[in-house]
Amino acid sequence: MPAVFSHGDLRLYLLNLLNESPRHGYDIMQALAERTGGTYTPSAGTIYPRLAKLEEEGLVTKTADGRKTVYEITEAGRAEVASRADDIAGIEAGLADSVRLIADGVRASVREAMKSLRADLAAAAHAERTSPPPAADDRAQSREQLQRAEAVIADFRGRVRSDLRAHVARGGDLASSIVDDLTRALDDAAREVTRALRG
Repeated sequence: MPAVFSHGDLRLYLLNLLNESPRHGYDIMQALAERTGGTYTPSAGTIYPRLAKLEEEGLVTKTADGRKTVYEITEAGRAEVASRADDIAGIEAGLADSVRLIADGVRASVREAMKSLRADLAAAAHAERTSPPPAADDRAQSREQLQRAEAVIADFRGRVRSDLRAHVARGGDLASSIVDDLTRALDDAAREVTRALRG
């Protein structure tokens, strides 16, 4: 089991989810993935045996709803959740830390990419200022470099877009601060390009 849930925590957190509302198994798995920022995506083989155990203990019941099985907490289950409120608060604090670490990682990746891009632009600007006068085929070389620059930008856009989409698809939270950081970094990079082109 991933470190995000220590021994016994998953059992208690399942009860806590069911204390919020009745859920079917897939909904429980999705809720866990969402609340861990995509750091934990449990399999059916992990969740259903634990739900069966909770049912054996008289803490949940299950009913058929068409092709789905809906699990609902019992009064005994609610009593356990109430008596272990401090433990649940500790689990939720740990989950919040996991999501925060993911957000910090995304921000760090964007900052590192922008730092590298700024360094490349500065080096290119320096080379441009110290290079000999342009040759006759300067226009053709500029077109080649334009194509290269466009490919680099497209590659960067594709990688960041893919990372962001995968993070959200896994149920991760995309905080506005991450998008704000990305916007600022890209604005900075655009200014560096403009400054380099003006020499």
